[in-house]
Amino acid sequence: MPVRDRGFTLIELSAVMAVIGLIGIFTVPALQSVRYAANSRKAHTELLSTVLTASHKAALHGVHTVICPSADGIHCQSGYDWSTGWIAYIDNNGSREREPEESLIQRQGALTDTRLISTTGRTRIVFQGNGGNAGSNVTFTLCDRRGPSKAQTLVLSNTGNLRQSSPSATAITTACRF
Repeated sequence: MPVRDRGFTLIELSAVMAVIGLIGIFTVPALQSVRYAANSRKAHTELLSTVLTASHKAALHGVHTVICPSADGIHCQSGYDWSTGWIAYIDNNGSREREPEESLIQRQGALTDTRLISTTGRTRIVFQGNGGNAGSNVTFTLCDRRGPSKAQTLVLSNTGNLRQSSPSATAITTACRF
């Protein structure tokens, strides 16, 4: 009885590699899309957490609190791009700038594969001692690498409620630039 060598032929190995390649072609973009969606959801959740915390601190202690974009996690930066991160702090002197003696409430680092842009001119969100947002509503546009069709708008009302809405074409153009 002849002895057969065990193993794969080149044709069998090529067929298996082709199947693995096809699976990869279809699953990698889907996995990336899931990752981008998760990053966007995380940004939404972190923003909501910061708003709730700052509003709660303001109402609980009867002080002003401020949320602002911050790249270094210590000071406010100018502009309406919150993608580099943000901070929330107790604003004892009402300057809307964090002083060294003012307590940091929360710090959020830079967003991953996600951009968060606020309404032009709204670079600070101030909560008064009653927990309400001073000024008019602020609108955030959130966009991730899935593109403009997946962009969303988050509207923060004067009472501190955050709701979803549909973004404008201008907001999408600004927020979806990577």
